[in-house]
Amino acid sequence: MLREDLSRNFGFLLNDVARLLRTAYDRRIRKLGLTRAQWWVLTHLFRSDGVSQTELAETLEIERPTLGRLLDRLEAKGWVRREHDARDRRVWRVHLTDEVEPALRTMRALAAELRRDALAGISAAERERFVDTLLAIKSNLLRNPADTPSPAKRRRRPR
Repeated sequence: MLREDLSRNFGFLLNDVARLLRTAYDRRIRKLGLTRAQWWVLTHLFRSDGVSQTELAETLEIERPTLGRLLDRLEAKGWVRREHDARDRRVWRVHLTDEVEPALRTMRALAAELRRDALAGISAAERERFVDTLLAIKSNLLRNPADTPSPAKRRRRPR
């Protein structure tokens, strides 16, 4: 049987680091009473406020009905609102509300603290090179769309 040392395989490492970051953030964010799915939605809206509900579902790699239920709960808290698109009334745009501002401030502070802890002992120059490398990898993958199917295509299962 072929044995491959995966301890330095960047794909495995990247996945492990991302999983550890999410888990650590889950623990830190617990005091806000948010699930991972909810904070992930809020984080993406912080990044792209006003995105369409369909685009958000694709970015998050979840089904539209699942996102709809998440948004219902966040709307009930008064943290998001959905509005029809001005050009296409079939499209819903999702926006953060002013009421979510204190929670977002806490979320951003906890995220900054986690990044600081994760990057402890790594120089500013190494951090910049690391981010530049990740951006280059992302750019390479985006240039090869055949290698990165859309979320909708990924979800389809053969019958």
